[in-house]
Order: sequence, then C-alpha cells, then structure tokens
Amino acid sequence: MLPYKSLIQIDRNAPVTLHIQVCNIFILLITNGTLQPSDILPSSRVLAELIGINRNTVKLAYEELISQGWAESIERKGIFVLSNLPIISKPQLPEPTLNKNVQEAFIWTNKFSNAIPSNNLHKADLAIDAGFPDVRLAPVDQLMREYRSISRKFYGKNFLKYGDSKGSQHLRSSLCDYLSNTRGLNVSSEQIIITKGSQMGIYLAAQLLLQPTDNIAVGISNYGFADDTFSYVGANLLRVPIDANGMDIDYLEALLTVKKIKAVYIIPHHHFPTAVTTSMERRLKLLKLAKEHRFAIIEDDYDFDFHYDNKPYLPLASIDHNHNVIYIGSISKTFAPALRIGFMIGPTAFVEAAASLRGLIDKQGDTLLEDAFAMMFDNGEMDRHFRKSLKIYKQRRNLFCEILKSEFNEVIEFEIPDGGLAVWSNFNQKIDLIKTAEEALKKGLYIENGHFYKNESFSANGMRMGFASLNESEMIAALGILKKVI
Repeated sequence: MLPYKSLIQIDRNAPVTLHIQVCNIFILLITNGTLQPSDILPSSRVLAELIGINRNTVKLAYEELISQGWAESIERKGIFVLSNLPIISKPQLPEPTLNKNVQEAFIWTNKFSNAIPSNNLHKADLAIDAGFPDVRLAPVDQLMREYRSISRKFYGKNFLKYGDSKGSQHLRSSLCDYLSNTRGLNVSSEQIIITKGSQMGIYLAAQLLLQPTDNIAVGISNYGFADDTFSYVGANLLRVPIDANGMDIDYLEALLTVKKIKAVYIIPHHHFPTAVTTSMERRLKLLKLAKEHRFAIIEDDYDFDFHYDNKPYLPLASIDHNHNVIYIGSISKTFAPALRIGFMIGPTAFVEAAASLRGLIDKQGDTLLEDAFAMMFDNGEMDRHFRKSLKIYKQRRNLFCEILKSEFNEVIEFEIPDGGLAVWSNFNQKIDLIKTAEEALKKGLYIENGHFYKNESFSANGMRMGFASLNESEMIAALGILKKVI
C-alpha cells in the first residue's frame, strides 16, 4: 500500500472542506501516475485511521471521486481507480543536475536563450542605474487621486469595459496639446497610439515595417533591446558610426548607394547609450535622404523632457514634411518606469494597423490610468512635475559630474551631458566591470557591468551611470563604494 499518511496532508484551517481536500489529493495521485487504473484504494476505516479524520469524511471523499468519474465501487471488493482511465507513466525523481539532453515535453523554439535578464531594482537600496527618474519625485498621490475620482464618476465605469486599442481618447487629445506646446509637433489624436512604454512602440513599428532580410540602419552603439527587436523579425542590422554630433549621416548616405534600407532607427536626443545629440544639420540631411530613398525613420525620443543647458532641438517628427517619421515617446521614463505609458505617432493608417497588431498581444491598455494621466496633463500637474524635476536633476547632474571629475579622473572618461538622466562613462581598460559590479553588490551597491551595451561592433569598457534617482547623500555614498571597489 502507498504511504498515504505522508501523501495525504490535510489542512483543517483551509476554506476547502476536508472531504474535498482528500478527493483533490486522490485526483492528483491519479493524474501524476502514482495511482494507476484499477488500483484499489484503502478502505474508509483504514484511510481514516491513517490520516486522522472521521470515516464518514473519507466516504464522502470516495463518493465525490466516483461522481467525478475518477473511481468506481465494485460490490464486496472495494473502491478502485476507474479501470478505463488512460495509463499515465509514474513520476520520476527530478534530475540532480540540469541535463540539456533531456527531451522537452513539447517542441518549441527558444529565440531568447542569450537574452540579458531585465534589471530588477525592487530590492536595491542603493543603485547607480542606467538613467531612471527618481520615483520619489513623481506626484503619484495626485495621479491616484485622479484615478479614484474618475473611477467613482458614472462615466468612469465605462472605462472598465473594452475600449479602443489605440488607447484613451482623452490622453491622446491631451498629448496632442502637450506635444504641440513643447515640441512643435502638430498631430491629431488619430495619429497617436498609447503604448506600454517606448519598447512596445519599437516592437509595433518593427513588426509593421520590417520583413526577414530587410535592412535597418542603427547606431554602432545602440539601445540593445531595439537591436534585439529588429533581429527578432529577421532584419539585418547595418551599423552606422556615432560621434559627438550623433549618427553619421554622411556614412549612411554612402551606405544607401550599395544597400536598400527599409528603415533607420535613431535616438537624436541623448543617444542611448552615449547621450550625444544629433546636430540639426544631420537631422535635415536624414530627412532629405528618407524622402529620396523612401525609408522610414523610427525616432526614439524617450527622454525629450530633460534638457539642462540649452533649448532642445525640435524632434525630427516636428520638421518632417514628407511623413517619413514614426515618433516614439515615453511617459514612463520621465515619471516612473513601472507605470507603463508611452506613445507612438505616425500616419493614420499606420497607427490603425499598429492598433490591430497591439490587439493581438495586448487588447488594450489601462484606460483608467491613461485617463488619470490625461487629467494630470490638463490640470498642469505634469508640467509642474517636469519643471520641478528638471531643476533637481540638473543639480544632481552637476554634483555627480563634479565627483566623477575629482575622484575618478584617472579611471573614468566622460562628457557632461546637456540633457537626459545619465552620464556615459568610459572606464580604464584595466578595470574589469563585471568584477567591479560583483564586488560593489557585496558592499550594498547595485551597478551595471557594461555587458548590456556591447554588440558585435561596439565593445567599449563603459556603462551609463544614472544620477537622477540618487539624492545628494545617496550619490556620495554610492560613488564612495564604487571608488573603494575600484
């Protein structure tokens, strides 16, 4: 007889009745092969004594098993597992070590075996991140107030139903006004789709623009998740140099004479990872080439809102008169990364197609949250947040760069960024960034190891070092640990 005393563990405090608990355990033993068809079950008296419950409870459990079709009662013989159930192989003990030669239960294709895991900063008390906002500055209470207010109104209940895959009409309209006032970008709400951050926008654009073997031009240094997205659809990545003035458009022009290019992915403001800004001369030339060669420009403008020393250039989309630009922006990157709100702008038909594609993987966004953000734009709260944050982040940038210059002068080369939330830092080649990150973590500091920024054409011994999420005391402590480790 099986060791039922250890196999059947009941919880007298559970909300599920005892006889149902026993029944469910027997079902589990049958479905995992421990009990086979026609196996006899212990008598109600024996099982009751073994597991310490009333005999009538066991009888009820057996009656439930029989009624559900898992067991049968044979007169004068007892209760048996139903004889015509399919035979299931008995469970095997798990392998002591991972054996890659073990056959999978089903066939599937893993295209992400070499993917770099996303950073989890939930438990990091002290972190030099890649350039994220300080979530403590975000007016979350006001956002939640608007959220609750909308949910309580009679029309707010409708937002709990399915809505437009393009996102909240209110937020799209509010963004039209905001983008017009801040970026000179004049579009209608039908040209905007709300996304779960800029990454969804990149994915949607890639799926609609690119076919396998199509060519897309990207920077030699580039946002790794964008590279992965384009590679996932089978596109060929053509690397274009990045210098102090951004993407080298002359190099791109020469490339166009020998290659058919379907799209160009560019981060003109605060290029990721190096934080350089593309000059206006190059922007105008890129738009001219796009018109001549009929390729799309995917403009990733993830942190336009943070410029410190001068007025920012207008986005490519604002000066594009031929409608070649797909413009992607993020509210998450400027408010709080976990609140996944971004947007993509393009021709109306393109946005409609993106909404249809989005509906296949994510029917719609959080309409209540989107409308709450719309209220924040309408009542000026977002503008106040940006102005307040800009002042604080500029002070933090200045302090961060002062410490780097005075304490790390011999080991880190950098340029003071005119905007954004991070400093691109080139470390001395003698410094092993992987070991540095490991040792820093032992001392309570999370810092990247630089691996995310490398690709087949770019292998700088560097990383983005974010300053925005650290207040003065945290910054001094974090850089103090880093200095000790180095």
